[in-house]
Order: sequence, then structure tokens, then C-alpha cells
Amino acid sequence: MQATAYTYDPETRSGQVLLDDGTPVPFDAAAFDAGGLLLLRPGQRVRIETEGAGDAVRITLVTLQTL
Repeated sequence: MQATAYTYDPETRSGQVLLDDGTPVPFDAAAFDAGGLLLLRPGQRVRIETEGAGDAVRITLVTLQTL
């Protein structure tokens, strides 16, 4: 699934992405570390993997979207 980076805190390695419908979804350091990224800037397109559904959705991986 694709999303747009919305917030990122380099100290905690956590933040939020915006889904294409505008819904913000938080991610934690484990999801950020799983993607192998060193930095994330707001506005970057990212690929995310999730588990769960609805209000219980959890991001398990954040990485840059490549074409």
C-alpha cells in the first residue's frame, strides 16, 4: 500500500503517514527500522505494510516508494 509521510521524529524514529484518503496512521520505530531507512521527510511517498483492519490497523514496515 502507498502513503505519504506526514510526520517523523528522528529521535524516536516514529511518526505518521497519510493514506491516500487523508487518514493519518501512526508508525513506531520497529516499522521504521524494518524498512531500512535512515531519514524520512514529510511529503515523501512511502510504501507501507500493515496488519489488522479498521481502527486496529498497525503499520509493520515503512520504506520509500520506488518506481
